[in-house]
Amino acid sequence: MFAERVFKEKELPCRLVGVGHAFRSEAGSRGAEARGLYRVHQFTKVELFAVTEQEQSSTMMEEIRRIQTEIFTGLGFPFRFVSTIYLIQEIHPAFSVLDMPTEELGHAAYRKYDIEAWMPGRGDWGEISSTSNCLDFQARRLHIRYRPVNCSSASGAVASKSKGLPFAHTLNGTGAAIPRLIVALLENGAQLNEAEQVVGLVLPSVLRRFWLAGDTLGPYARITWADSPTA
Repeated sequence: MFAERVFKEKELPCRLVGVGHAFRSEAGSRGAEARGLYRVHQFTKVELFAVTEQEQSSTMMEEIRRIQTEIFTGLGFPFRFVSTIYLIQEIHPAFSVLDMPTEELGHAAYRKYDIEAWMPGRGDWGEISSTSNCLDFQARRLHIRYRPVNCSSASGAVASKSKGLPFAHTLNGTGAAIPRLIVALLENGAQLNEAEQVVGLVLPSVLRRFWLAGDTLGPYARITWADSPTA
């Protein structure tokens, strides 16, 4: 979309949202913990993208993270922020924002946040979202640049004709990975009796207008809609 593009400085930051389908050939190859909806061959997700000036990318990364945490707190998940993946919190349900260490970064990312939710069925935290700041790694490959206001050279539409223009920075994040959100909502909202049978399900009231079925799940379980279902 932006290959060979030269942005005007006033056009940045450029923010985009897209719905896409992801495909994983390795689904089910990581043992029993990957069974079910947590790791599937195909899933739908909402992606967040941004193109910024070089000085804007750190601020934009925090803006994307705030959007993500607003989504998950809106679904009733309280959250915590930790600076390393190796810290584990015993209080749950919740979701965690992890500032990932360098050994956990992909080759394109300068910095990455992972967001994990407590998933009782797995007995562990599971990733539901992430945000990456790639600096100019992708922009160099795609020749995405921008023209600063104080640049006196003539304007041009193709980066190859604009020697010396700075490369933009690119960022991406997941707004909602649908299957894993379903896992987190169902497992944290399930209500069990003494025999560990599901007798009810508590879901966030913000989702009620999208619910197409009734408020019962089989002959014994009923859905309860709450403003803070996992609190």
